[in-house]
Amino acid sequence: MSERERRRFRYHREQEVRDGPPQDEQPEQVDHDAAVRRRIDQQAQWVDLQVRAAIERGEFDNLPGAGKPIRGLDPAGTHDPDWWLKQLIAREQVSGVLPPALALRKEDAELEAQIDREPNPESVRTLVEEFNRRVVEARRQLAGGPPVVTPLRDVEAEIAAWQERRRARRAVPVREESPPRGRKWRFRRPRG
Repeated sequence: MSERERRRFRYHREQEVRDGPPQDEQPEQVDHDAAVRRRIDQQAQWVDLQVRAAIERGEFDNLPGAGKPIRGLDPAGTHDPDWWLKQLIAREQVSGVLPPALALRKEDAELEAQIDREPNPESVRTLVEEFNRRVVEARRQLAGGPPVVTPLRDVEAEIAAWQERRRARRAVPVREESPPRGRKWRFRRPRG
């Protein structure tokens, strides 16, 4: 839009605001639907005016994401009905929502570290028995998803391995670190 067109547009707009619309456009009896349509048209013109003015001021320049595709819109035109759920999971970093077979595989991989944190053989036994119970229960369920291939753990073998690892940790001498020594300040005598 050239400077001349902008000035003309502003002049007509200011004149309309000051004097109101021309008299020939205002019939005495206006039905309700026509008034509603006119109001909507005026709002649309006002919005267009505001957008044009913002463009002229440069408020839409260098916005983040300018020139990039809009996230969530598939270029192939297919609609994913679970788009909102996928965005929620990504945004909230939801984890732990796995099928039982995969959850058990993950737990199986972390079980040894969890066993090593237990204080006594009874708690190790309880932990391994509970894990085995969940594996058997997952095998019995006919829910969809990957098959449950996680093996059962031998309770007595796990307790023996836990005791062996515990003995090995105790056998390694722990070097006690001496407390940090404070600085020894030497007071210097002034030379002279």
